[in-house]
Amino acid sequence: MTFSTGLVKVTETYAPMIERQLSGNGVNLDAYARQCVVNAISAINTALDSKAISWNDEKLDRNNITQVLMNVAALKLNAAASPREVYFQIRNVNVKAKPSDPDNWRKQIEMGIEGDGNDAILSNFGRNVEKVYPYWLVREEDHFVYPKFRGVEYDPPEWSPTGRGEVVRVVYPILHTDKTLHYYISERDDVVKNLIAHMSNNMMNETFGICADRYKATSEQKKQIAAKKAEVLKRAKDLGIGALDDVDLQQYISPAWSEYQSRESMLIRKMRNNVVKKIPKDFNSAYVEMLHDEVNDPDYAGVRREINENANTELLDVTVASPTQPLKEEAPLSNASESEPSDAKSKGNTDPNDFSGDVPSMDTSSTVNPNDEVLF
Repeated sequence: MTFSTGLVKVTETYAPMIERQLSGNGVNLDAYARQCVVNAISAINTALDSKAISWNDEKLDRNNITQVLMNVAALKLNAAASPREVYFQIRNVNVKAKPSDPDNWRKQIEMGIEGDGNDAILSNFGRNVEKVYPYWLVREEDHFVYPKFRGVEYDPPEWSPTGRGEVVRVVYPILHTDKTLHYYISERDDVVKNLIAHMSNNMMNETFGICADRYKATSEQKKQIAAKKAEVLKRAKDLGIGALDDVDLQQYISPAWSEYQSRESMLIRKMRNNVVKKIPKDFNSAYVEMLHDEVNDPDYAGVRREINENANTELLDVTVASPTQPLKEEAPLSNASESEPSDAKSKGNTDPNDFSGDVPSMDTSSTVNPNDEVLF
């Protein structure tokens, strides 16, 4: 008798299914991708155990788990790597189809890419990328000289680290297949764009006291909510990184951003992500590219979800233009059609091909008013 743990049974159930579904989308898994799936199942199991949730829980969204594992396999993200390339957390999500439907709360696995996960994607799918060198963390008191371009040739940057001050930029040296070395730079101030996207995602359900529920808001209330959101985001944009210390804005910012002990790590991670996004990638599959765009930035995915949920929900009043010219009058009917039926017809000897007696008379003395609604 062969003994198998519950985790082994789950792995034996999901792993072949993931491989079949990806093969149907033209993605063939190699040995490393299969190992990434196994490691992801183990990491998800740990996340479920921490919340006392079993794989057989009726509230657990299994379709969501399948999609997450397909993302891991297609992008080759290893949950067992050190530092981690991907992480998983559990969220309660209302998956009702329409706002008018009753609430349907399900437990879903949310997947996030760590900083080293983006490096792994760049190494695996970077276009003409041969090697990704360790990145530079340039601090305030470091000596740094930007690269200088002379046509297609340029002088590389210079960096003398001191280890003092906050990280103000991240530099990635990338060796391409033509043996040229390029340096990709991301600045600290550029992270403001990520912060604004993060705040916009956190304000998705915010109504600012205008109404109780954004799903039940009227068109006028939606306009007021949108104007208030724009006002808050403009204030954050004007403050820049200083928005993290603004008391009024902190209610829309997650602690990972605003707390002192995690703020610097978050800013560095966003700077690294911004560098990696600049570098072209070739996934050899439109399906894998779609998965990458979906999971690469949680804030971007959240905004996309909001757009999809609210698209085409506002009713537009369309005024039908009335004709500007009167309709052409019909030609008058013949006298025969307006006369009484003949004696033969009155006696029942009706020609089945003669329909003249069925045509009603028409008053052609009046014209059509151009302001009247005309039905065609």
